Amino acid sequence: MIVPPPRSAPAPRASLLRRELGRWDLTAIGVNQVIGSAVFVMPAALAASAGAWSPWIVAAVGLGSMLIALSFAEVSSRFESTGGPYLYTRAAFGRFPAFQVGWLLWFTRAASWASVISVLVLSLGFYFPGVTAGWPRAAVIAGTIGVLAFINIRGIRQSSLVVNAFTIGKLTPLVMFILVGLFSMSPAVLSISETPALTDVSATALLLIFAFGGYEVVPVPAGEARDPRTAVPFALVMTLIVVTVVMVLVQVVALGTYPDLASSRTPLADASGQIMGPLGAAMMTFGAVVSTTGNNMGQALSGSRNLFALAEQGDLPAVFARVHPRFRTPIVAILVTSGVALVLALTGTFVKLATASAISRLVVYVATCASTLRLRTPAFDGQVAPATFIVPLGPLIPLAAIAISLSILAGASAAQLTGGAWAIAAGAVLYLIAIRGRSRITREESVQ
Repeated sequence: MIVPPPRSAPAPRASLLRRELGRWDLTAIGVNQVIGSAVFVMPAALAASAGAWSPWIVAAVGLGSMLIALSFAEVSSRFESTGGPYLYTRAAFGRFPAFQVGWLLWFTRAASWASVISVLVLSLGFYFPGVTAGWPRAAVIAGTIGVLAFINIRGIRQSSLVVNAFTIGKLTPLVMFILVGLFSMSPAVLSISETPALTDVSATALLLIFAFGGYEVVPVPAGEARDPRTAVPFALVMTLIVVTVVMVLVQVVALGTYPDLASSRTPLADASGQIMGPLGAAMMTFGAVVSTTGNNMGQALSGSRNLFALAEQGDLPAVFARVHPRFRTPIVAILVTSGVALVLALTGTFVKLATASAISRLVVYVATCASTLRLRTPAFDGQVAPATFIVPLGPLIPLAAIAISLSILAGASAAQLTGGAWAIAAGAVLYLIAIRGRSRITREESVQ
């Protein structure tokens, strides 16, 4: 429900960054981040575990993700600065929990960027086998990260145009596959003959929850949006609508057009080849490369803004919040995030860090949904701006979103839980270092 902000709303904080992102730019950032390389390979795993039930499970998980996104939408409508979930947790629960959320957001983006760019190299290896090892691999990784960092430094408008182009580029082959496939498929394949085991349904849902993840980056660049308190909620909801529709229809068409879907290693390329010939298979393979590259761009944009937000709010040294004098972009945060991703990708360290990303995302979900509830209380009247988007049904939807997140956490593996615990412990150490740094600076300023 959209409500106009009352006249007593706090004045917005001036932004050092240029506000050039519209609601559809933010939507493109969200769609680009959620629809990565997984959509091109996941239909096989879904068909193997749930068969004809898989499109229904995709729709159900999309609905569950929407409940979380609605909580994000409400709390995001109170803020105008860069940072997203980090800012919400800081306002609701204080600096230490917020630092953990901000650190986990940045850590996840840097590790994910390293992981995704490694997948990109493997995809390019299908056409150019020599780039998958040795110095050619290192050159491709370094060159790609360098180009994306350069685009990010040049300006948010340039970055958003690139993200928009990649989003269109990845959606185009998927939409063509859906449109052609709907008229070529056999509906009989979708008939439900038996109910899958509960363990299979649970495994499928857990897999999909992480496939639907990524929309949490939409509020992060709010400090560069023209009207963030209305644009961010719109983009969050629209991202989940677009992603859910695309993923459900892709699964339906893949099931209905390719009988051996469950055993395929390249399911969408194989299904496209079945209905559109070699050109269709090539189109889908190219779409996977475009999708992976676009996801790299999204990681670069959102990751650097997470680091910038921590410094802008005083939880990291101010140097990380330094803005380019001409392009008005967080140049130090971009360079540091790019450098960390480069090291992780070249050394392969991201493989060890991947287990922590699942828990990191769930911590962000729970913290944001809890912030939605806490910031509704009268104690925060006048401290944060009133919400311009209010989720209906009172506390029911945020509580359901928290329950969904915690249920996913209960299904996490021991390795994921251990990795998440180490990431949180590292965040606590970094926070203590940051506190000591702030205390030293305060003492020096008081002496002067």
